[in-house]
Amino acid sequence: MATYDKQYEADNQTGINHEGPDANNPVKRLTARSITGDKVENPNGDDLGKIEDLMINIDTGEVEYVVMESGAFLGLGGKLFAIPFKELRLNPAKEVFVLNRDKEYLKESPGFDKDHWPDTNDHRYFERVTSYYDRTPIPMLPL
Repeated sequence: MATYDKQYEADNQTGINHEGPDANNPVKRLTARSITGDKVENPNGDDLGKIEDLMINIDTGEVEYVVMESGAFLGLGGKLFAIPFKELRLNPAKEVFVLNRDKEYLKESPGFDKDHWPDTNDHRYFERVTSYYDRTPIPMLPL
């Protein structure tokens, strides 16, 4: 396919490479734009929320956390959670991220509201979030 015929915008929006027999399969890399707004559910298919933003460690270049909104109705009343990125798995068939936790676990996890974000440079907040998930590790279930 000639470069001028390539639909880069469609690839960037969807995270899908439309070329070749195994294009973007298995998924190894996605654009930030294709992740934000994605649904998050647990392995039972329960809706846990959607990804609002990504927290990138400037020193390592790694996505350390996703900021997930949960409990919002028509964009109102939701709570935000920093979820360690390593806790999420992509289900490419359903085009959702899976968090191997139930709604009750999420209700107890450290969160914040849209108007009062934690200091993103305060390592203590993110250590607290990480330790919350690390203290009750749950093996990843197969998709």
